[in-house]
Amino acid sequence: MTEENKIYSNLSHWISGEGPDNEIVLSSRVRLARNLENFVYQNKADNEVRKKISEYVKKTVSSLDLGLHYIQMTELPVLERELLVEKHLISPVHAKDGTGKDVYIDDKETVSIMVNEEDHIRLQVLKPGMQLADALEIANKIDDKLEQKMNFAFSDRWGYLSACPTNAGTGLRASVMVHLPALNFTNSIAKMLSAVSRLGLAIRGLYGEGSESIGNIYQISNQVTLGHTENDIIENISSVTSQIINQEKRAREGLMHDIKVKDGIKRSYGILGYAYQISSEEAMKLLSNVRLGIDMGIINDVDPRVLSELMIMIRPAHIQKIHGRELDVVERDVKRAELVQNRLNI
Repeated sequence: MTEENKIYSNLSHWISGEGPDNEIVLSSRVRLARNLENFVYQNKADNEVRKKISEYVKKTVSSLDLGLHYIQMTELPVLERELLVEKHLISPVHAKDGTGKDVYIDDKETVSIMVNEEDHIRLQVLKPGMQLADALEIANKIDDKLEQKMNFAFSDRWGYLSACPTNAGTGLRASVMVHLPALNFTNSIAKMLSAVSRLGLAIRGLYGEGSESIGNIYQISNQVTLGHTENDIIENISSVTSQIINQEKRAREGLMHDIKVKDGIKRSYGILGYAYQISSEEAMKLLSNVRLGIDMGIINDVDPRVLSELMIMIRPAHIQKIHGRELDVVERDVKRAELVQNRLNI
C-alpha cells in the first residue's frame, strides 16, 4: 500500500461525506469544556501543575473503557500535530509547544479529548453530515463516565466553570461545518451571515475562531453557553442550519440554467485536471466549484466522497505526510496537483 493510500484509508470518519444533508453539511461537532475542581485554571497554571493535570487525566482515562489512544503532544513531530489540526481533531492552539499537552483519540477519529488546552479538558465529538444530537449523545456518555471519576469545577448558580466566561454553564459549543457555494455565487452570503449573527450564533472560517472561510466553507456555532440547556443550544443551531440548507438549495435551483455558473464549474474541473501546480487555497476554491457541480448534476462521473476527502488531503501537512518529508511551497503545489488528478482519475 502506498503512503497516499495509507493516508486515504486512515481519514477521519467525519470526512466520509455521509450523514444527513451531507451535500451541504460537511460535519457536526460538539465540544464540552471541563475543568478540574482542585487545580488552578490554565492561565494561572505553571508547568508543574500542567504535568499533574496530565498525569491525573491519563490515570483516570486509562481506568475507563473509552477506547481512546493516548498521544503526548510534546513527543509528536510538528508535522503530525499539523495533521491533527487539518483533521480538526485538535485546535491550532493545542498544536503549539507546551508542557502537559495531551490528546486522546478513538480509532474512527470521531472522539478526541484535548488536555491542557484553554481548559483542563475539552471533549469533542465529530460526526459527518447533520448529526448534532447524535454527537451530543456520544459526548454526554463519555462526560458522564469521566465525571464518575473526576470532580469538575461546578457552581449551582453558574454551572460548569471555565477559564473563559463564555464557556460557563453547560460548557457546550456545538457547530456545523457547511458548504455554501451557491449563496456566494448569488451574492447572498453576506446577508445570510449577518442574519445568523443577529440570532446569537458565531460564523467562523475553516479552522474556527480567527480563521477565514476557504472553499465556501463556514462554521456556525453558539456563542453563549450560560443560561441555555444543551438541548436549547442544539435545537437552535439545528433550526438555523435547516434554514440555511433551504436557502442554499433554493440558490442552487436558481443557478441550474445559469451559463456562467456552469462554465465556472467546468473550467474549475478542467484546471484541476490539467494544472501542473496548484496552491491549497486555489485548490479548495476549485474543489468547491466541482463539488457544487456534482451536487447539481452538472458533473456526473466523480464520487462526491472523493471531493470531501480531497478537501482534507490537499492541505500542507497531508501532502508532506504522503511524501514522507518536508516540501517547500512549489513542491507542495506540484504534488497537490498530481494528487488531485490521481484521485479524480483525470
